[in-house]
Amino acid sequence: MGTNLSLFALAAAMVPYPWTTTKNTLVCTNFTSTKRADWVKEQFGVELPAGYPEESYPGFSAPVVVKSHQTGRVACGLAKFGLIPSWAKDDKIGRHTYNARSETAAEKPSYRAAWRHRQYGLVLVDDFYEPSYESGRAVRWKIELASGDPFGIACLWDRWTDPASGELVVSFSMLTVNADEHPVMRQFHKPGDEKRTPVIIAPELHDKWLSADPAKATELMAWSHMPELRAMSAPRA
Repeated sequence: MGTNLSLFALAAAMVPYPWTTTKNTLVCTNFTSTKRADWVKEQFGVELPAGYPEESYPGFSAPVVVKSHQTGRVACGLAKFGLIPSWAKDDKIGRHTYNARSETAAEKPSYRAAWRHRQYGLVLVDDFYEPSYESGRAVRWKIELASGDPFGIACLWDRWTDPASGELVVSFSMLTVNADEHPVMRQFHKPGDEKRTPVIIAPELHDKWLSADPAKATELMAWSHMPELRAMSAPRA
Protein backbone atom coordinates (compact mmCIF):
# COMPACT_ATOMS: atom_id res chain seq x y z
CA MET A 1 0.00 0.00 0.00
CA GLY A 2 2.84 2.39 0.68
CA THR A 3 6.52 3.12 0.84
CA ASN A 4 8.91 3.97 3.65
CA LEU A 5 8.76 7.66 2.76
CA SER A 6 9.55 9.86 5.75
CA LEU A 7 6.55 11.32 7.54
CA PHE A 8 8.45 14.57 7.71
CA ALA A 9 9.01 14.54 3.96
CA LEU A 10 5.28 14.22 3.38
CA ALA A 11 4.58 16.96 5.90
CA ALA A 12 7.08 19.32 4.31
CA ALA A 13 5.49 18.78 0.90
CA MET A 14 2.08 19.98 2.00
CA VAL A 15 0.90 23.54 1.26
CA PRO A 16 1.29 25.92 4.27
CA TYR A 17 -1.86 27.25 5.92
CA PRO A 18 -2.78 29.50 8.90
CA TRP A 19 -4.08 28.25 12.26
CA THR A 20 -5.79 29.55 15.38
CA THR A 21 -6.55 27.74 18.62
CA THR A 22 -9.36 26.65 20.90
CA LYS A 23 -9.59 24.43 23.94
CA ASN A 24 -10.66 20.82 23.41
CA THR A 25 -12.79 18.46 25.46
CA LEU A 26 -10.59 16.14 27.47
CA VAL A 27 -11.14 12.55 26.30
CA CYS A 28 -8.05 10.47 25.63
CA THR A 29 -4.84 11.72 27.24
CA ASN A 30 -3.02 8.39 27.70
CA PHE A 31 -2.52 5.48 25.32
CA THR A 32 -0.15 2.64 24.48
CA SER A 33 1.49 2.95 21.08
CA THR A 34 1.74 -0.34 19.23
CA LYS A 35 5.08 -2.11 18.81
CA ARG A 36 3.56 -4.64 16.37
CA ALA A 37 5.72 -4.00 13.32
CA ASP A 38 4.23 -7.03 11.56
CA TRP A 39 0.70 -5.61 11.86
CA VAL A 40 1.81 -2.20 10.59
CA LYS A 41 3.58 -3.78 7.61
CA GLU A 42 0.53 -5.91 6.77
CA GLN A 43 -1.97 -3.06 7.11
CA PHE A 44 -0.04 -0.20 5.52
CA GLY A 45 3.00 -1.63 3.75
CA VAL A 46 5.44 0.51 5.73
CA GLU A 47 7.95 0.00 8.52
CA LEU A 48 7.19 0.96 12.10
CA PRO A 49 9.68 3.57 13.38
CA ALA A 50 11.61 3.13 16.64
CA GLY A 51 12.35 5.44 19.53
CA TYR A 52 9.00 6.17 21.21
CA PRO A 53 7.74 5.43 24.74
CA GLU A 54 5.44 2.52 25.55
CA GLU A 55 2.76 4.86 26.93
CA SER A 56 2.09 8.30 25.52
CA TYR A 57 0.70 11.48 27.06
CA PRO A 58 0.37 15.00 25.61
CA GLY A 59 3.81 16.08 24.43
CA PHE A 60 5.05 12.51 23.86
CA SER A 61 5.85 11.01 20.47
CA ALA A 62 3.79 8.23 18.89
CA PRO A 63 3.66 6.46 15.50
CA VAL A 64 1.27 8.03 12.98
CA VAL A 65 0.41 6.98 9.43
CA VAL A 66 -0.34 9.65 6.80
CA LYS A 67 -0.89 9.63 3.03
CA SER A 68 0.08 12.11 0.34
CA HIS A 69 -2.96 13.17 -1.69
CA GLN A 70 -0.64 14.25 -4.50
CA THR A 71 1.31 11.00 -4.95
CA GLY A 72 -0.69 8.40 -2.99
CA ARG A 73 2.42 7.46 -1.00
CA VAL A 74 1.94 6.29 2.60
CA ALA A 75 4.38 6.99 5.43
CA CYS A 76 4.67 6.06 9.08
CA GLY A 77 6.70 8.26 11.40
CA LEU A 78 6.76 9.75 14.86
CA ALA A 79 4.55 12.72 15.67
CA LYS A 80 3.97 14.68 18.86
CA PHE A 81 0.69 14.20 20.77
CA GLY A 82 -0.89 17.66 20.90
CA LEU A 83 -1.22 19.66 17.69
CA ILE A 84 1.17 22.61 17.38
CA PRO A 85 -0.07 25.20 14.86
CA SER A 86 2.44 26.39 12.30
CA TRP A 87 2.36 29.94 13.69
CA ALA A 88 3.00 29.00 17.35
CA LYS A 89 5.90 30.73 19.12
CA ASP A 90 6.65 27.56 21.11
CA ASP A 91 5.23 24.07 21.66
CA LYS A 92 3.30 24.80 24.88
CA ILE A 93 0.02 25.10 22.98
CA GLY A 94 0.12 21.34 22.36
CA ARG A 95 -0.90 20.79 25.98
CA HIS A 96 -4.42 21.92 25.01
CA THR A 97 -4.81 20.49 21.49
CA TYR A 98 -4.59 16.72 21.91
CA ASN A 99 -8.32 16.12 21.26
CA ALA A 100 -10.53 17.67 18.55
CA ARG A 101 -14.31 17.36 18.48
CA SER A 102 -15.17 15.88 15.09
CA GLU A 103 -18.56 17.61 15.04
CA THR A 104 -16.93 21.04 14.87
CA ALA A 105 -13.43 20.32 13.49
CA ALA A 106 -14.39 21.54 10.01
CA GLU A 107 -15.43 24.97 11.31
CA LYS A 108 -13.36 25.65 14.43
CA PRO A 109 -10.39 27.97 13.82
CA SER A 110 -8.06 25.41 15.44
CA TYR A 111 -8.78 22.65 12.94
CA ARG A 112 -10.74 23.87 9.92
CA ALA A 113 -7.66 24.37 7.72
CA ALA A 114 -6.31 20.90 8.51
CA TRP A 115 -9.73 19.44 7.79
CA ARG A 116 -10.04 21.34 4.52
CA HIS A 117 -6.53 20.35 3.44
CA ARG A 118 -7.27 16.70 4.25
CA GLN A 119 -4.54 16.37 6.86
CA TYR A 120 -6.00 13.04 8.06
CA GLY A 121 -3.86 10.46 9.83
CA LEU A 122 -4.02 7.34 12.01
CA VAL A 123 -2.40 7.04 15.43
CA LEU A 124 -1.29 3.41 15.84
CA VAL A 125 -2.11 2.04 19.29
CA ASP A 126 -2.70 -1.13 21.27
CA ASP A 127 -5.05 0.46 23.80
CA PHE A 128 -5.98 3.71 25.53
CA TYR A 129 -7.06 4.68 29.02
CA GLU A 130 -10.10 6.45 30.47
CA PRO A 131 -11.29 7.16 34.04
CA SER A 132 -14.23 5.20 35.50
CA TYR A 133 -16.17 6.72 38.41
CA GLU A 134 -18.32 3.69 39.22
CA SER A 135 -16.62 3.38 42.62
CA GLY A 136 -17.11 7.07 43.37
CA ARG A 137 -13.53 7.98 42.53
CA ALA A 138 -11.51 7.96 39.34
CA VAL A 139 -10.06 4.54 38.51
CA ARG A 140 -7.98 4.04 35.36
CA TRP A 141 -9.46 1.57 32.87
CA LYS A 142 -7.88 0.19 29.73
CA ILE A 143 -9.86 0.03 26.46
CA GLU A 144 -8.77 -2.20 23.59
CA LEU A 145 -10.25 -4.11 20.67
CA ALA A 146 -12.15 -7.26 21.64
CA SER A 147 -9.92 -9.07 19.13
CA GLY A 148 -6.76 -7.89 20.90
CA ASP A 149 -5.39 -6.45 17.64
CA PRO A 150 -3.73 -3.02 17.36
CA PHE A 151 -5.85 -0.26 15.83
CA GLY A 152 -5.76 3.19 14.28
CA ILE A 153 -7.33 6.28 15.87
CA ALA A 154 -8.34 9.07 13.49
CA CYS A 155 -6.34 12.26 13.87
CA LEU A 156 -5.62 15.63 12.32
CA TRP A 157 -1.97 16.56 11.93
CA ASP A 158 0.17 19.60 11.25
CA ARG A 159 3.82 20.62 11.15
CA TRP A 160 5.61 23.37 13.01
CA THR A 161 9.16 24.69 12.75
CA ASP A 162 10.84 25.39 16.09
CA PRO A 163 12.08 28.99 15.75
CA ALA A 164 14.95 28.32 18.14
CA SER A 165 16.40 25.19 16.57
CA GLY A 166 14.86 25.07 13.10
CA GLU A 167 13.60 21.53 13.82
CA LEU A 168 10.50 20.42 11.91
CA VAL A 169 7.94 18.97 14.35
CA VAL A 170 4.96 16.94 13.17
CA SER A 171 2.11 16.86 15.70
CA PHE A 172 -1.44 15.56 15.90
CA SER A 173 -4.82 15.80 17.62
CA MET A 174 -7.11 12.78 18.08
CA LEU A 175 -10.64 13.17 16.71
CA THR A 176 -13.52 12.34 19.05
CA VAL A 177 -17.28 11.74 18.82
CA ASN A 178 -20.17 11.55 21.27
CA ALA A 179 -20.37 8.19 23.02
CA ASP A 180 -23.45 8.59 25.23
CA GLU A 181 -24.95 5.46 23.64
CA HIS A 182 -21.78 3.44 23.01
CA PRO A 183 -22.03 0.09 24.86
CA VAL A 184 -18.50 0.39 26.29
CA MET A 185 -17.44 4.04 26.18
CA ARG A 186 -20.59 5.44 27.83
CA GLN A 187 -19.38 4.23 31.25
CA PHE A 188 -16.37 6.54 31.51
CA HIS A 189 -15.79 10.06 32.84
CA LYS A 190 -17.69 11.83 35.58
CA PRO A 191 -21.45 11.29 36.04
CA GLY A 192 -23.34 13.99 34.15
CA ASP A 193 -20.47 14.73 31.78
CA GLU A 194 -20.89 14.10 28.08
CA LYS A 195 -19.42 10.72 27.14
CA ARG A 196 -16.98 10.76 24.23
CA THR A 197 -14.65 8.37 22.46
CA PRO A 198 -11.70 8.64 20.11
CA VAL A 199 -12.76 7.65 16.59
CA ILE A 200 -11.30 4.20 15.90
CA ILE A 201 -11.14 3.51 12.17
CA ALA A 202 -11.92 -0.11 11.24
CA PRO A 203 -9.11 -1.83 9.28
CA GLU A 204 -11.19 -2.09 6.11
CA LEU A 205 -11.69 1.69 6.21
CA HIS A 206 -8.06 2.72 6.79
CA ASP A 207 -7.38 3.76 3.21
CA LYS A 208 -10.78 5.44 2.83
CA TRP A 209 -9.97 7.61 5.84
CA LEU A 210 -6.44 8.45 4.75
CA SER A 211 -7.67 9.25 1.22
CA ALA A 212 -10.90 10.96 2.26
CA ASP A 213 -12.20 14.30 1.12
CA PRO A 214 -13.97 16.39 3.79
CA ALA A 215 -17.39 14.94 2.94
CA LYS A 216 -16.19 11.34 3.26
CA ALA A 217 -14.25 12.18 6.40
CA THR A 218 -17.44 13.51 7.97
CA GLU A 219 -19.21 10.22 7.19
CA LEU A 220 -16.48 8.30 9.00
CA MET A 221 -16.78 10.39 12.14
CA ALA A 222 -19.11 7.97 13.96
CA TRP A 223 -18.68 5.07 16.38
CA SER A 224 -21.15 2.83 14.51
CA HIS A 225 -18.40 1.46 12.23
CA MET A 226 -15.87 1.01 15.05
CA PRO A 227 -14.73 -2.53 15.88
CA GLU A 228 -16.02 -4.14 19.08
CA LEU A 229 -14.27 -2.90 22.22
CA ARG A 230 -13.60 -4.37 25.64
CA ALA A 231 -12.56 -2.58 28.83
CA MET A 232 -10.94 -3.62 32.08
CA SER A 233 -9.73 -1.98 35.24
CA ALA A 234 -6.04 -1.06 34.99
CA PRO A 235 -5.08 0.99 38.06
CA ARG A 236 -1.49 2.07 38.37
CA ALA A 237 0.64 -0.12 40.59
